Amino acid sequence: MAFGTEELRVLRRALALALHPGPASAEDVQDCLRLAESLDEVTREGERLRAFMLADLVRYRAALPGTTTGYLALLEDVLGAGYRPVPDDLAALRALRGTPAAAVLLDRCRVLAEQDVRARLAGRTPTVPASRSHLLALPGGLAVQGAGRAREAAGQPAKKPAGRPAEPRPQTPVKSPRPDRPIPTPGEVFPPKRKPGPPTADPHQELAAG
Repeated sequence: MAFGTEELRVLRRALALALHPGPASAEDVQDCLRLAESLDEVTREGERLRAFMLADLVRYRAALPGTTTGYLALLEDVLGAGYRPVPDDLAALRALRGTPAAAVLLDRCRVLAEQDVRARLAGRTPTVPASRSHLLALPGGLAVQGAGRAREAAGQPAKKPAGRPAEPRPQTPVKSPRPDRPIPTPGEVFPPKRKPGPPTADPHQELAAG
């Protein structure tokens, strides 16, 4: 990115205002806004160009070895623009290492790949045990853990977490009647009422009649 004379003047004025805050004229404000818009447009154009070059790189790499010259030239351009080689690039360069330019790029890409690996290893954060991560993920986990540590520091035993509530015991099923005993019929359970017989004669009445 290169600045013209007018852009450098505006940039110098903006830096002066940043270092020594003070009242700025309306003209200075408009110039700074126009410069910011120009920088944003250049950034967007650079992103579009980079995406186009990466898409071309993928196409050239898929058409190897017939596109060796174009692939190597394009790879060198994108590396200069900050591109980090992927495993497919390393594999393609190994297959083309008979070409002097491919051998040079392979060494360069190996160095970049090793730098990326070291950067990832240096930035790796320690893993948290699964039990502790589950505790912190629960609602109130941080507060519970902090209270436990405070009790331990004061010499008080930490409260044990409440156990799981006891599950209700299954009720004992009612035993069914013995299968070998016959089921009583309705007539046995409710026997029919007997019909009343004829009234018996009163002996006193018989004597009176005689």
